[in-house]
Amino acid sequence: MMRASGAGRRPVRMRFEGWIAGLGTASGTRLVVGHWPRSPFGPFSDVMLERPDGHRLLLAPTRRTAEFIAGTYSFDEVRIEPVRVRVTGDVWTVTAGAVLGLRFTVGRRGPAGLLLRAVPAALSASPGWTAVTDPPARLLLGVRTRGTAGGGRHEWYGAHDLHRITGMTAVVQGRSLGALTAVRPPVRFGFGSTPRRPSLVRVTTTVSTP
Repeated sequence: MMRASGAGRRPVRMRFEGWIAGLGTASGTRLVVGHWPRSPFGPFSDVMLERPDGHRLLLAPTRRTAEFIAGTYSFDEVRIEPVRVRVTGDVWTVTAGAVLGLRFTVGRRGPAGLLLRAVPAALSASPGWTAVTDPPARLLLGVRTRGTAGGGRHEWYGAHDLHRITGMTAVVQGRSLGALTAVRPPVRFGFGSTPRRPSLVRVTTTVSTP
């Protein structure tokens, strides 16, 4: 008897280590910046935007990263743009070609950041730890740390640190998005979101692909 193609194969776990910034704006556009110094694709950064009308846009630097991200999350539009991140002290500058110019300032870590830093990194990065962190993360921050993603994938977020974002300027295609606000309503790229309060989170993201 012939075995079906793929039968008996183990899922492949892909690990991304870096930072996620979530920001709301007075215009109603919400932004999520991913900055990944370590990933299966090498170092890269990406930006997800959701406009007030619900249109979801992905900006990714290569076709390969764009295809993977779009296969994990949901978007209405995907663009290949040279996404670049520069960090100078507590100021982050993010550009994506002629589409996006973003600059935000990172403040001190609060109580949540202090708690996250108290957990050993090896433990907080493990997918099993998210079974412990998911309930309080939903209650306190309005986010989930584990769930299903597109293409039959599963995903886990292991947070190691959290800083508040205290200021921002953002321009999309020449138009200012206005002042920094809470991330409301929550973004709809996938099961996860970002904290309601604008934040920068150091995270290990694990994606299991079938």
